[in-house]
Amino acid sequence: MSHTPHRRSTAVGALIAAAALLAVGVQAGNATADADASAAPKAAQSNPGAAARSLSASERATLINEANSTTAQAAKALRLGGLEKLVVRDVVQDADGTTHTTYERTYDGLPVLGGDLTVHAKGGVTKSVTKATQHEIKVADTSPSVTAAAAEKQAVSAANAEGAKEAKASKSARKVIWAAEGTPVLAFETVVGGLQHDGTPNELHVVTNAKTGAKISEWQKIETGTGNTMYSGQVTIGTSQSGSNFTLSDATRGGHKTNNLNRGTSGTGTLFSGPDDIWGNGLPANLETAAADAHYGAQVTWDYYKNVHGRNGLRNDGVSPYSRVHYGNNYVNAFWDDSCFCMTYGDGDGNAKPLTSTDVAAHEMTHGLTSVTGNMTYSGEPGGLNEATSDIMAAAVEFYANNPQDVGDYLVGEKIDIRGNGTPLRYMDKPSKDGSSKDAWYSGIGGIDVHYSSGPANHWYYLASEGSGAKVINGVSYDSPTSDGLPVTAIGRDAASKIWFRALTVGYFKSNTNYADARVQTLRAAADLYGQGSATYNNVANAWAAINVGPRINDGVTVTAIANQNTQVNTAASLQVQATSTNPGALSYAATGLPAGLSINSSTGLISGTPTVTGTSNVTVTVTDSAAKTGTASFTWTVGTNQQNVFENTADYQIADNSTVESPITVTRTGNAPSTLKVDVNIVHTYVGDLKVDLVAPDGTLYNLRNRSGGSADNIVQSFTVNASSEVANGVWKLRVADLASLDTGYINSWKLTF
Repeated sequence: MSHTPHRRSTAVGALIAAAALLAVGVQAGNATADADASAAPKAAQSNPGAAARSLSASERATLINEANSTTAQAAKALRLGGLEKLVVRDVVQDADGTTHTTYERTYDGLPVLGGDLTVHAKGGVTKSVTKATQHEIKVADTSPSVTAAAAEKQAVSAANAEGAKEAKASKSARKVIWAAEGTPVLAFETVVGGLQHDGTPNELHVVTNAKTGAKISEWQKIETGTGNTMYSGQVTIGTSQSGSNFTLSDATRGGHKTNNLNRGTSGTGTLFSGPDDIWGNGLPANLETAAADAHYGAQVTWDYYKNVHGRNGLRNDGVSPYSRVHYGNNYVNAFWDDSCFCMTYGDGDGNAKPLTSTDVAAHEMTHGLTSVTGNMTYSGEPGGLNEATSDIMAAAVEFYANNPQDVGDYLVGEKIDIRGNGTPLRYMDKPSKDGSSKDAWYSGIGGIDVHYSSGPANHWYYLASEGSGAKVINGVSYDSPTSDGLPVTAIGRDAASKIWFRALTVGYFKSNTNYADARVQTLRAAADLYGQGSATYNNVANAWAAINVGPRINDGVTVTAIANQNTQVNTAASLQVQATSTNPGALSYAATGLPAGLSINSSTGLISGTPTVTGTSNVTVTVTDSAAKTGTASFTWTVGTNQQNVFENTADYQIADNSTVESPITVTRTGNAPSTLKVDVNIVHTYVGDLKVDLVAPDGTLYNLRNRSGGSADNIVQSFTVNASSEVANGVWKLRVADLASLDTGYINSWKLTF
């Protein structure tokens, strides 16, 4: 069953995040990609064998059972000490049958914190091993010199120093081996409960040296995020029906449920239910509205991980976490909690701004994914990478959802007005714009809040996805700098997301992964997916270099791929060639095979002129840099007759207050759209200053036609010319009209495209 709740936009309160886990360590593995090798770039080509295989719950259980049955043999093969044992945490599998088995370790029966490792094998043969530590797990003895009670007292004092309320040890301190940093030592781990300073549940882990009594590390296990609410408009969500009763229970997505805490701060809450399948009314006073937002956010996140990455739930076992909404009173936060395997959302200032938007749900749900995969500890550099992982995947989910009410962007918490000036909480293209986050790595970055040390990784993701420099994406302007002053060529958001996801989920990222190792492991993932030395691989490295992590791969010139062109004879045409080089200095441009009447500017790369002969030409553009390195791009250029094709939609589409409507046109035409695509618009409306009007290409690219201009004038009857030469003509084009104010309404009367 499904339903379609209405939601209206509202601002949302600020979010305060908790800090967490262990000190920085350097992960090492038996096989890593050669991150610094200089190689000529090869065409990026995905390796389908490295794609994740979607496992059913029973298939995953079988793999885990098989791994559990051979832990003793695995420990022997890894030459672990006689007191060490392996405990299987997870098994994932690639399409080609390669398995990645992640283990925790014990020593003389004690848990080893920071001892996690992953065995990568195929056909029963180990290909490589990734370890969180290369130190031998060994201590002189396991008899503590300090008492567990002393360790618990120290832990409670640490919690109180951070403003905790009702702090007390939730369980007796346990003996562990601390191996997350340096030589392993005997230690106590104490978990402190109660509440954090802002009312968030407390689960502070404190590690104390069992021989000296000194505090070694601490981390907060309750992981928090940020977002906005009621911006997804009318959506369809998965529900269940029993007789005449409906519930927010999604049987098709692992049994995800959304429960009502009704301002409480403990327990599972009560499953939302009702006599109909309509949930909420878009207003925060209706408790179902926040529930519908949270339910939808979890739904699209589940779908993204399953449909894009082949992962069947966070644990890959087909079981979904659940959501709790209406936590506390005026609680301005949202968090993930491993202990309940659930996401929890407060209602914000005045209980009127629930933090239940898509990006919040994806952010919090991804903390759950990280906890069962890479499990980067939530403090120091690993904590920054943990937090960045949630921001990165939240951005990917937001683009995947493709919701016109909350379009994909690289802004974190863009609807939250924490500072009172309408700015986002964080910016992925230039993190320092928030005033606290860092654009690039530096040696002391592990000592700041994880939400700010996440900045360089967020910046890497943006640069890898979109490249450096100024651009507009989904109506948002970005201008991303690089720390070395050299440009970065994009590999695309899809490739960047798959590379990060693979490093996270196949055991390349470990509990103590830092920035240097994140570079090594994402390059390793890029080599798996696209080939070592490919353009994609090289540009992953260059994006890291652009945030001051590792060197560039000096592959010279990269020319952005050029789509096949389709223009008309005796009609002016132009095409801008885009290229970058890892070497400084000017670029020069040349081309062969251009249609008669066209030429290329050797300094700017602009191809222009008026073609005089019909036909198809094979064109090759060559770009040369100051070091005489070259790059090329080849494409066809078809010059046709001046026959025009007109496609029109004359149906009326009503434009209500504060809503968005789209009128589609299906275009059946080969080749690309022209650089002079004509868009004729006829919109009837009594206040055109309310309207934002966009042309949406078949691939989702937006071309803004008007943006709330014209004031109180009536109607938009206007022709626009759009350079859409990078777009494939064939497909569904849309005229999107957003009414961004109240009182005045209207309708799309008609519109047409002339090719």
